[in-house]
Amino acid sequence: MALVVNGERIDDNEITREVERLRPRHEQVFAQKDAQERETQLQEWSRENVIERALLRQEARKESSEVPAAEIETALANLRAQFEKPEQLYAVLGVENDDQAAEAIRRQIQAERKIDEVYARVGEPSEDEIRKFYEKNKDRFTSDEQVRVAHIVKYVNWQTSEAEALETLTHARKEIESGTSFEMIVDKYSDCADSGGDLGFVARGQMVEEFEDVVFKLAPGQVSDVFRTRFGFHLAKVYSQTPPRQLELKEVKTQVLNELKEQMREQALGDYLDGLRRQATVEEI
Repeated sequence: MALVVNGERIDDNEITREVERLRPRHEQVFAQKDAQERETQLQEWSRENVIERALLRQEARKESSEVPAAEIETALANLRAQFEKPEQLYAVLGVENDDQAAEAIRRQIQAERKIDEVYARVGEPSEDEIRKFYEKNKDRFTSDEQVRVAHIVKYVNWQTSEAEALETLTHARKEIESGTSFEMIVDKYSDCADSGGDLGFVARGQMVEEFEDVVFKLAPGQVSDVFRTRFGFHLAKVYSQTPPRQLELKEVKTQVLNELKEQMREQALGDYLDGLRRQATVEEI
């Protein structure tokens, strides 16, 4: 079933393309929802998205200046480079040839200009708004537990067998047990001795799981036993630990400001589109 938005016919293929564009993320986010209910919601959201895009295009055509042919051609060339065949590009744009593709790009550029106009009307957040946003979202602005760690690593590869790598780091561990400092033997044994093997501060999720499982259990000053990761064998030494903590506003003010500005822009665009939607005539044929 096609839509007519303010007299402009919108083919149902456009809604179908929007459904398929949204489907992967929608099904992931709403996986617990009843399948039929989820599909109904997806269809409704896709329909509304298509209507809003049509309204935006219509407003852009009325108010935006013409787009230079060179700008359209450059954008089309950049898009062509992303596909092996022109037909793949046509399918994405919902067109059948280059002329129609150029027209679709012209409309898109005009719509983007209109969005930029809406965004430009949004002022800068006040200090009070920044503070309130931070307080409301405080639980998101935290630092994870971190450890400052160094390691000695012997890679397992075509040059070094599993047995050879294990034997090398076993010798290194015995030297440490006999009183030689970790730092003194890094150059002697490690395949990655830059900065004395110091990796600096690392948080969970930055290193491979096998490495983190070991180092986050070590106390400051403690050296691990020899352990294996997908890369090879390691010894690790933790120098210090930093527990999770709440970050102060001054530490995250730039992030807060950027997130708040983005939220304000999206709210302004949503309000603008809602206004267009209230005045629009939408029919199904």
